[in-house]
Amino acid sequence: MKAAMSGFDLRAVARELNAFSGAYVKKAYMPHYEQIVLRINPKDMDQFDLVLVRGARIYTSNRDRPMPMTPPPFAMVLRKHLKNARMTGVRQLGFDRVLCFNFDTKFGQYHLYVEVFRDGNIILTDEQDTIIQPLTHASYAGRTLKKGVTYQPPPAAMDPHEMELEQLTEMFATSDRDLVSTLGGKINLGGTHANAVCALAGIDANIDTQDADAEKVHAALQSLLSDLAQSNEGFLLLKSDKEHSNEELEVAAKSHEPNGKRDRFFEQFACEATPTLLPNHDQFVKITFTSLCQAVDAWKGAHDAMALARREAEMLDIASPGRGHSTDVERLERRKIQQEKALAGFSAKIEKQQMLGHCIQNNWTHIESLLTQVSTAVEEKGWSQVKKDAKQISWIVSLNPSQRSFVTVLPDGNNEPSGPQATLCLDETVHQNAQRHFEAARKQKDKTKGAVEALEETLLQLQRAKKKEKKQQASGKLNKVKRSKRLWFENHRWSMISGGHLLVGGRDAKGNDSIVKKHLSGADMYLHADLHGAPSCSLRASQGFAPDQHKPAHIPDDIPAFRLIDKLGDERITPEKLEEAATLALCWSRAWAGGGAHGTVYAVKPAQVSKTAQTGEYVGKGAFIVRGQRQWFKDLDVQLGIGIVAINGVPLLMGGLPEAIRSYCQRYAILRPGLVKKEQLANRIYKNTGLMTDDVLPVLPGAAEIIEDYGIFSPAKVQTQEEE
Repeated sequence: MKAAMSGFDLRAVARELNAFSGAYVKKAYMPHYEQIVLRINPKDMDQFDLVLVRGARIYTSNRDRPMPMTPPPFAMVLRKHLKNARMTGVRQLGFDRVLCFNFDTKFGQYHLYVEVFRDGNIILTDEQDTIIQPLTHASYAGRTLKKGVTYQPPPAAMDPHEMELEQLTEMFATSDRDLVSTLGGKINLGGTHANAVCALAGIDANIDTQDADAEKVHAALQSLLSDLAQSNEGFLLLKSDKEHSNEELEVAAKSHEPNGKRDRFFEQFACEATPTLLPNHDQFVKITFTSLCQAVDAWKGAHDAMALARREAEMLDIASPGRGHSTDVERLERRKIQQEKALAGFSAKIEKQQMLGHCIQNNWTHIESLLTQVSTAVEEKGWSQVKKDAKQISWIVSLNPSQRSFVTVLPDGNNEPSGPQATLCLDETVHQNAQRHFEAARKQKDKTKGAVEALEETLLQLQRAKKKEKKQQASGKLNKVKRSKRLWFENHRWSMISGGHLLVGGRDAKGNDSIVKKHLSGADMYLHADLHGAPSCSLRASQGFAPDQHKPAHIPDDIPAFRLIDKLGDERITPEKLEEAATLALCWSRAWAGGGAHGTVYAVKPAQVSKTAQTGEYVGKGAFIVRGQRQWFKDLDVQLGIGIVAINGVPLLMGGLPEAIRSYCQRYAILRPGLVKKEQLANRIYKNTGLMTDDVLPVLPGAAEIIEDYGIFSPAKVQTQEEE
């Protein structure tokens, strides 16, 4: 599968993006450390996103993509210098994997260099090419990328567009590589397009360059470059598997309209997006798009649009197996497997090094003769000539002039060159060459002793962890998940309403301001209990929770798992959903502590909520002016359900209506205003569930009385595997 764009791809992308010259940069975003998104606003067209994925790809997209509430520092730098900047052109540096975006800003002519090789980088420079800020500071042999220095592009490679027949003929005559390696490395084509040139020329890719027909190769190269220059389309290549034939993929691709199902289909079967079709592409199913950017967006757009979700999961240290940990047992199991694999590798290396040492000693005369012949030839002819002559010698695999060594094939039982390969140094005797392998085996043995001791310690820790986990499962306690940052809604009161909608409410005056300013817009609804000091609540229309299709292994079966998403399928807020949210808004107010059994709440649209007061009046912190007609919900019951759920792989206590909590959770409790302090309740929950009190206290509305309890305040009835 193709990992990054080639020089051919970037040439096509630069041509497509140049069509948007004159467009303005509206804003810059950074949903993930690997990705920058520029919101572009062209004339007489809808705005679109220019997606820059470091070290991988550049393309345009119109997808909905969540963005962080607080932009990272590099995104702020781009906003400062490129906001309302006019894009004047896009060019490729030579035929390298670097694109330069030129912008006309109020500070002058600025440039944004996007490097699509190695780990990639994005560098903002001024009109003198002085670096204002790189995405990542880096130092290489001939250049340094850091603030304040002049930007130096990577050493220029050959541009195949400038290759003349005479140059190609001379290169073939002096090259010591085979044909495909010469085309891929020295002419900067890369392996894929080098093989394509060989196929178009009808020449074996692995022959010596001296035997290749330069005219045919040059004609094939020019044909490939001509196709690239004339191509205005993009192609997505689908690769079949054992269960799906090419014909089935063609039918399936045509039946899928642009939606999430098509994205998953392309993500499963697509292997490459290309501006031109090559001879080896005949084995793939080809989907044609009007541009290469559209083809790349169809392939990788859905993955890149979820960059923010991946970043938040990584910050929670539970993004994928092996990153962070979910339980001590799983972490130790992974460590045990790694140590056992390392031990097996040590044993294989020891056997190999000892075998090579004995093989060199057993063939003493042959090795001594070979060392003498190679050493004499190097002194008389030089390394370059010896490397060419060695191609005809079956005993020699390769030579390394810098190390004064060569790789030889040792004799087998019939003295034929079909034995194992060994590295021989010209400056060492036969005994010293053999001893070098024995010494390497001895060092591996020393490493093995430490590895065996570490494995024994791991097995002991694993045995203890399993016993502890078994005891914990029997008590119904949850495994702790280490995380470096809370989910954003945990800073507020929160709950999940029917349909998956997220309801958030302020904890204090500052929280009320944050709810209205950051989390209330569009089709959302504002709710407020008809009591002084009640929290401002926002019922999000599009943001909410969806069942997690890939439930993490550390979440027990009796805990439902959900994912925080920014696009719910059904974004309608019905009267039933609004009444459910109103009941929670009442429970979060002082109505709970007041001892009343019922209360009143009103709801309005976001446009009716304002911080602007009448002349001579003042609106305090956390307070708002509500204008217009209100929707009232009266005689609401003050009762609250609490249950254990997992959000983005993190076990949390969630509050909600009793009916909703019963339907979602197997472990839940129903509360009503009472006399037991919430600190005492939180302590009981901690002892029986393992949830930290710091996570539990914000969910409890105040002193309460327990009406129903199923595994929250009392031990859950959890069967162990042995009992089952």
